[in-house]
Amino acid sequence: MDITYLGHSSFRLRGKAATVVTDPFDSSAVGLKFPKHITADIVTISHDQRDHSATQELEGEFYIVDGPGEYEVKGVGIVGFSVDKNTMYRIEIDGISVVHLGDIGHVLTSAQVDSLNGVDILMIPVGGVSTVDAAAASQIIHEVEPSIVIPMHYGRPELNQKILGDLAQVEAFLKEMGKESVLPQPKLVVTKEKIPEEMQIVVLE
Repeated sequence: MDITYLGHSSFRLRGKAATVVTDPFDSSAVGLKFPKHITADIVTISHDQRDHSATQELEGEFYIVDGPGEYEVKGVGIVGFSVDKNTMYRIEIDGISVVHLGDIGHVLTSAQVDSLNGVDILMIPVGGVSTVDAAAASQIIHEVEPSIVIPMHYGRPELNQKILGDLAQVEAFLKEMGKESVLPQPKLVVTKEKIPEEMQIVVLE
C-alpha cells in the first residue's frame, strides 16, 4: 500500500484491490487547492463540513462512508466510531490497520483506545481549529501505541491560518515527540511485513 497526503485531513490510501480517500476538502473552505483527477473506490467522511466532506472534488464512482458502523467494500474493512460530532475510522487494507482520527478535539477515553484494538498507522491532527494540541496528540499516541504516526491538519503560513495554522504546529508536535529531525517525504510505501517494531513518525509533503 502507498499513502499520499492530499492536504488538510485528506489522504489517498492505494491498496492492491482498492483505493481509499479520506476527508476530501473544498479548496475555498481550506485555502489549499485539492489535487485534480483524484479517483477512489471508497471515501470516508469524518464530519459533514466543507473542509472534510467535499466528495464533488473527486472523479469517478465511489462508495461513501460517512458515519459510525461496520463496512466492507472491495475487500477493505472499515469501522467507524462516533466521537462527539466526529467519526474516527479504522481501515483494514492490505492487512494493515490504519486509523484516521478526523477532527478529534480531545484525548481518547480508555474505552475508545480499547476499541481501536491495535493500530499499525495512526493519522492524527496536530493543528488548526478544534483539534488537539501537541501535548494531547502525544498522549493519544502513547496510549494507542501505533507503529507509524502521520500528522495531519496543518498548513503553511501563506495559506488560511484560521483553518490550517502553519508548519509551526507540526514542528511543535515533532518537538513534543522528540523527533525534530524528521524530514517530509512525498509518500509512504508500506507492507504488513515491513511495519516497524519501533514507532516511527512520518511527515508527508
